[in-house]
Amino acid sequence: MSRLLRVNTKDKTFAFSDMGPYSGMGGRALTSRIVSREVPPTCHPLGAKNKLVIATGMITGRPAGSSGRLSVGAKSPLTGGIKESNVGGSFAQRLARLDLLGIVLEDKPEYGSSPSYIVIGKDGVTFEDASDMQYLGTYDTVKRLLDKYGEKSSVLCIGPAGETMRQNASIQVADPEGRPARAAGRGGMGAVLGSKAIKAVVIVDTGEAPPIVDKEAFKAASKRWVEIIKGHPVTAEGLPGFGTAVLVNVINEAGALPTKNFREGRFEFAKDISGERMVEIIKERGGKVKEGCHAGCIIQCSQAYHGPDGKYLTSGFEYETVWGFGANLLVKDYDQMAMLDRLCDDIGLDTIETANTLAMLMEAGILNWGDGAAAIEMLKQVYDPKNPMGRIIGGGAEYTAKAYGVTRVPTVKGQSLPAYDPRAVKGVGVTYCTTPQGADHTAGYSVCQNILGVGGKVDPLDKAGQVELSKALQIATAAIDATGFCLFVAFPVLDTADGVQCMCDMITAASGNPFHPEDFLKLGRTILQDEFAFNQAAGFTSAHDQLPEFFEEPLAPHNVTWDFTAAEMQAVKAM
Repeated sequence: MSRLLRVNTKDKTFAFSDMGPYSGMGGRALTSRIVSREVPPTCHPLGAKNKLVIATGMITGRPAGSSGRLSVGAKSPLTGGIKESNVGGSFAQRLARLDLLGIVLEDKPEYGSSPSYIVIGKDGVTFEDASDMQYLGTYDTVKRLLDKYGEKSSVLCIGPAGETMRQNASIQVADPEGRPARAAGRGGMGAVLGSKAIKAVVIVDTGEAPPIVDKEAFKAASKRWVEIIKGHPVTAEGLPGFGTAVLVNVINEAGALPTKNFREGRFEFAKDISGERMVEIIKERGGKVKEGCHAGCIIQCSQAYHGPDGKYLTSGFEYETVWGFGANLLVKDYDQMAMLDRLCDDIGLDTIETANTLAMLMEAGILNWGDGAAAIEMLKQVYDPKNPMGRIIGGGAEYTAKAYGVTRVPTVKGQSLPAYDPRAVKGVGVTYCTTPQGADHTAGYSVCQNILGVGGKVDPLDKAGQVELSKALQIATAAIDATGFCLFVAFPVLDTADGVQCMCDMITAASGNPFHPEDFLKLGRTILQDEFAFNQAAGFTSAHDQLPEFFEEPLAPHNVTWDFTAAEMQAVKAM
């Protein structure tokens, strides 16, 4: 029977319990249910009443391909609403091997308390002093902890941004190579961990894999699962061949690549920042073109990018990061973009939010458009806990825009828009507006149908069908986030008749409890209902379900505008 671990960060006490009312839940279902039931919606996100929930998926820890994702949830200091941030790395699978589905970090020490780190093993939990790692970057933090507890341990931690509770702070998770390059980035989850004076959580002495009730049925379903993923061109060829940056040329050609803070839909130097160009550089310098962000990944869309000196610089170099530090800022130097990515991972900042924050500084004339070198030096200021500019940058795009009087601010519910212009990919625009998570492409990735032709085709430039598309995808996405599967499995699942059934068969075989496609969809709806209810109680209204007014400007090359009203968005919330 899987358990919950509750940790009181003020008293430094802990207790294991059964799942109780949360039985059968995992991943985003678990984080959002605990937050919605136990966190007052109007509480301060950095106060004692907020809780940080870390959860494995329903299937995590078993031999199911690409099932090692981790959900981190809380009330967001960036959006003021509920948040789940999803991340790879080795932590989820190691947690599952301790028979734990979730960790709930509660209360908080007095402000200014010395940091601690938590060590979780088969025999219990200990709190260790982290004063010698205070304000240390995540790369050095993880190295110290793995040196102390062994390479088979797993670490999640925060950098200086989280420790100083900046609204854009991420939680970084070590990958199978021991690099903290996987980020629970969006929504400021690192600030919540920092508010509880916890520098890191370490898992040691992991036990046995979670049980499988019907091993033969699980084996058959798992085999079919591999066939589905390996048989689709996106997950078998595009993503492992070029990483998610394979999308740069595709989205640019579609006229939807946001350029110079969403002024244009195409970047004249797109080829210079494409996935194809990234692979060329990696091969030239002896890096690694494909690798998994967690053990058992059968897609392998991550990579190891080496700098000009031939040494490792960064990994998990995602399309959204490449766009943000590239076309969004008019930068075309891959090494500069890679260094910005490395700095975000080490400081503990979300790359999407940080890229838009740097754009705000360019709008204000503090930085020049296209000056990647100056952006690097600017970002380094976040390391210093007393640096005023670093404090502003760490607060995110909206915070920085307010500091400098910038009005062209691409945010919804306080969170920055990612790498798809909503005027030219209207389905993802509906998702930006309506997801409880704040502007988030992964919450309902209509790029599949709008651009890629996966799971059908819906004209990206036309309003017709977009609300229905986004709603369906948001339901399915929430359910996938609960299982622990990587969201990228959605590509083959959308094009495969028995894709959802196969996921359900694995869950049924593992748990012994029947789980059908209708249960899968019900799960997604339930998650969204929890999240919508929390946000409503926190003060969100239909007025928050809309894009900034500058999206009414025509976007070249198609000269399309955002032509939905906030009232039209409300159909998404009817569950």
